[in-house]
Parts: sequence; structure tokens; C-alpha cells
Amino acid sequence: MSLDGYDLDEAYEIDGPEDARRMYGAWAATYDDSFGRAWGYIAPREIAAILNGMADPSDEILDIGAGTGLVAEHLRGRVVDALDITPEMLEVARGKGLYRHLMQGDLTARLEIADGSYDAVISCGTFTHGHVGPVCFPELLRITRPGALFVCGTIAPVLDGAGFGSALARMVAQGLITPVAFRDIPIYEGAGHPHKDDRGLAMVFRRV
Repeated sequence: MSLDGYDLDEAYEIDGPEDARRMYGAWAATYDDSFGRAWGYIAPREIAAILNGMADPSDEILDIGAGTGLVAEHLRGRVVDALDITPEMLEVARGKGLYRHLMQGDLTARLEIADGSYDAVISCGTFTHGHVGPVCFPELLRITRPGALFVCGTIAPVLDGAGFGSALARMVAQGLITPVAFRDIPIYEGAGHPHKDDRGLAMVFRRV
């Protein structure tokens, strides 16, 4: 199913940061309509609901792979910063007035963010096929405070195939994070496309 020149399977075939920047840069202007609304994409709402039920009202939150701000639309009233690799997506988000700060950055490299800056990290659509793997976790732990809450969405094939399970297990064994709780979530609602029955997993844990 085409999404103004792109489809979900093509998004799943992204190969590295430059490929992501290219595709999402071209998609940014129509992303909310051609994917968010047209596909009944509710995973951002579901991920945000988990964080809203666990985070303190004063927590400073980093939305990684923030895109056009679909997660932050459900975090209104909270202090949220956006991080994304694609400037065009961030410009769409800027127009919504959802974020305190918007930052362009590559999660596979060192971020220009000070140690211990955030109380929570949230993401939806970042840990998926061809996007970002568990290599970013050490950097995310660096920029968060002790006790920081992580609510990060993924899908089962990526959890199994991209090494998330072993990476999370290792961090638990090393005393870096609490044991991980998984929440089963719907990704789409009221949809008729081939991916309509896909389910997501939210990885929920805290930095020790």
C-alpha cells in the first residue's frame, strides 16, 4: 500500500542513518496524514499512555525518534524534548508547539546532551526493522538520571532479530537497569491495510 510514494515495507527496509534521513525527510510533510491518520496508527497513543501512568508530572522526558511529534501529542502538559535524525520531521513537530527543545541527532553516535539530563525516555517507531538497534542503550543510560523510566516500543521480530533481548538481559545482569516488563499493545485501530492486525511490544524498565 503506497504512502505518497512510500509504504511500510519500504520503511522497514531502511539501512542506516543516512537512508533514514533521506526517506523520512521526503515523507515528513505528508507523514501525519498519509500514515498516522490513513493507517489508524495508534501505537504512539498506547506508548504515551504507559508513560503517563508511571512517570511523575515533573519528569523531564526525551522523545527519541520523535518524528513529527505523534507521541508528544499524548504528553501535553509535560516537559518533553524531541530528538530525531531528520530535520524535516522536526520542523513539522516544531509547528505543533509540543516540545521544550528540538534536537537533531543520531542515536547510533554520541549525543550532544549532558550526562544525567532526563528522568524518562520514550520512543515509538524507532526500534523497528532497519532503524536503530540496542547499540544506543549505553548512550541513553548516560544521558538519564538514576531511576529514569524507559518506555520504548518495538515489534516481536525486531526484539528477536536485532539483539534487543540479549542486550536487555545483559544490562539487567550488569545491574544497569531493572528487569524489563513487556506490554502488548495494538499498533493500528480501525484499519483495513495488510498490517492492521500487527501488535507491538513496549519495553518498560528503569535505569538503576
